[in-house]
Amino acid sequence: MLADRVEMLLLGNSSLFSDSNDVGIEALAQFFYKKIVEKKTLEQKEAVHPALLSDDLKSVLVKNSRNVDLDSIVTEEVREIGSEWLCYQAIEQLAIASFLKEQGWEQKWINYAIIHIIGKAVYPCSEHKAEYWIRNNSDIASLLGMESQKITRHHLYEVSRKLYQTKLDIEPYLSHKTNTLFDIQDKIILYDLTNTYFEGRKENSELAQFGRSKEKRGDAKLVSLALVTNAEGFVKYSKIYQGNISEPGTLLQTIEALSAATSSVERKPLIVMDASFSTIENMAMLKENGFEYLSVTRSKLRDYTVVDPNQPTVELQDNRGNKINVEFVTKKPSKKEEDRKHDNDTFLHIRSDKKAVKEASMEAKFSSKFEAELLNLTAGLSRPRGTKKSEKVAERIGRIKEKYAYANKFYDIEMEQKEGIVSNIVYKRKTMETKFTDGVYFIRTSKTNLEEASIWAIYNTLTEIEATFRTLKTDLAIRPVHHQKDQNTEAHIFLGVLAYQVVATIRHQLKTKNINDSWRTIIMKMNTQKSVVTSMMDTDNKKIVIKTCSQPSSDAKAIYKALNYKNEAFQRKNIVCPET
Repeated sequence: MLADRVEMLLLGNSSLFSDSNDVGIEALAQFFYKKIVEKKTLEQKEAVHPALLSDDLKSVLVKNSRNVDLDSIVTEEVREIGSEWLCYQAIEQLAIASFLKEQGWEQKWINYAIIHIIGKAVYPCSEHKAEYWIRNNSDIASLLGMESQKITRHHLYEVSRKLYQTKLDIEPYLSHKTNTLFDIQDKIILYDLTNTYFEGRKENSELAQFGRSKEKRGDAKLVSLALVTNAEGFVKYSKIYQGNISEPGTLLQTIEALSAATSSVERKPLIVMDASFSTIENMAMLKENGFEYLSVTRSKLRDYTVVDPNQPTVELQDNRGNKINVEFVTKKPSKKEEDRKHDNDTFLHIRSDKKAVKEASMEAKFSSKFEAELLNLTAGLSRPRGTKKSEKVAERIGRIKEKYAYANKFYDIEMEQKEGIVSNIVYKRKTMETKFTDGVYFIRTSKTNLEEASIWAIYNTLTEIEATFRTLKTDLAIRPVHHQKDQNTEAHIFLGVLAYQVVATIRHQLKTKNINDSWRTIIMKMNTQKSVVTSMMDTDNKKIVIKTCSQPSSDAKAIYKALNYKNEAFQRKNIVCPET
C-alpha cells in the first residue's frame, strides 16, 4: 500500500489508485515522496538511491532498459492535456499566479483559480460538471501538482467568488499587463452592452430583470454586461448591470472608471460606440471628460449638404468586400441650443448598395405583413360583430403600428368614420426621397482631422467587441445563467471575462503569425494531445508504469511554435512497483 501511494504521488494523479484511509501510510508516503523529489531521483539516467528509502521504495526508480512482457502492456488512462497546457502557458505569460500571490492568496487557492480559469476556457460548464471533468477527463490538476480527486465543485464556487472580489485589482492589472506584453497603446477604446438570460424564475434577484433580450428571449429575465475593449480585443473594463438597464445610461459610470484609469495619460483614447449610446447627453459627457468619440448617428440626417460637391465620392469596401461610397457632409444647425454644441462634428455619409438591397427586402417583407394586418382589420368593419367603434379601431391600428414599426414609417393611415363608427380604413405609401432610405447611414465623430478611410476603418473596429461578446456567450458559455444567487451570477460572468483574457492573449499572438482560427477550432486541434498512463510487467514480475505526454499533432505543434510555447506539459515519468 505504501509503494502504491508513493507511485500515485509521483504520477501526480490520484485517480489511478484508491485514496488511502490509513493516516500512518499517508504520512510515510508524503515523507518518501518529498525525499525523492528533493534529491531529483526521478528521471535521472543514473538513478541516485537515497539512503533514507526502504528496499521496496528504491524500486520506484527505473533503469532505461528492462525486459518486459509485451502481452501485459495496458493503457490504463488517457486524459486531455493539450488545451490545458496551452492555456496554462498563457496564464504564466500573464503572471496571474504572481499577481494573486501579491494579493495575499494562499497557494492552494491560486491553484484552484488557475484550474477554474483554464476549465472555463477549455470546457465551459457548470461547477458540478467541471468537477467531473477535472476528475475524469482532464489532467489539468497535475499541471498544478494537485490530486484531481480532491478538487470539488465547492472549491470552484468559492474561488469564483474570490476572483470576483479582486475585480477592481485584477482587471486593471491585466489591462496593463497585456499592453506591456504586446506594446499596445490603447489609442482606440470600444464600448458596448449585451445581456444574457437566466434559466429559472429568479424571483429574489436584484440583477435578474425583464428587458429587451439580445437573443429574443422575452420569456426570461436578463442580466446585462457592459464591456470596454481596445482595438486588439483585450478587455479594459467590465461592469455587470440589471437586465432592464437603459443602454445610454450605462456609459457615464464606465467613463468615470476610464477617466480615473487614464488620468495620467497625455492623450486620452478615442471612444468608439454603437448608435444606441450616442445621445447628446453622452457626447457632452465624453467631451467634458476629455474623450473624443466616434459613432453611427442615432437617426439618419435629413438636412445636410455635401462638403465638396465637385469631388467624386470615395470608394471603399466593407468587411465582406462589398463596395461602399463615402463623402463628408455638414448638417443643418440644430434647433435646440444644447444640440448645436455638437453640430461641428465631422459627419461621413455612407451609401452601400448591398445594404440598400437588404433594406428593400426587409421593407417588402414587413410592408406585406403590415398591409395584411390592415386589410384584416378593414374586413372586420363589414362583419356583424367586427370592431367598428373609432376608439377600438384606433387602438387596433396603434398595436399594428407598434408591431411593425419598421414598415409603419412608410405609410399614412386614415379612418373614414361617421358618428364614431368607422366604415373604411385608407392607407397609402409615403413619397420618400431615395437618399434618405436606400442603404444610407452616417458616422459622426468629434475628431476633425481624420480622412474618410480612417473614419471607416475605426468604425469597423466595433466588430472586435462584437466578436468578444460572441466568444463570451458561445465559446465560454456565460449564456444562459443557471445560478440562483446574485453573487454567484456575478462570479460566473466575471470568470468568463478572465477566461476570455487568456483566450485573447493566445489568439492575438496567433493572428500576428497568420493563424486566424476560432477559439473552438484551436481547442479542437489542441485536444489531440493527451496525457497517457501505460503499464506492463517485466520479466522479474514487477509492474512498470509509464506516464507520457503525447507528441503534439502538426496543427498543435504549429500553434505552440507560433506562440513560442513548450510542446509538452511534462517529461516522461517511469515508475516500477514492487514485486506482485
